[in-house]
Amino acid sequence: MAPEALSHKEIEDALAELPGWSAPGDRIERTYTFEGHLAAAAMVGQIARVQDALGHHADLTLSYNKLKVSVNTHSVGHKVTELDLELAHRIEQIATEHGVGGTKGG
Repeated sequence: MAPEALSHKEIEDALAELPGWSAPGDRIERTYTFEGHLAAAAMVGQIARVQDALGHHADLTLSYNKLKVSVNTHSVGHKVTELDLELAHRIEQIATEHGVGGTKGG
């Protein structure tokens, strides 16, 4: 079954379970802060493995010690779907396992 765009309320309700994530426009996003560049780059690799397993990919922006994750579903007109929320939850699991801090939004 093809993914369907979520309503603004559905997104906001789901984000209550994803602290640090926000929904600017038609996407959900979060910025993580690391001890240094290698830790941030390592997180990119871990996220890439999860994305390939799910067949769903976020936009990742890596700077020295920050990683911005931004995601929506292209096949439904760049809207937020359950696929995006599933990926966000998986990314949060990785971050939690590695004790990564974060800042809300971008």
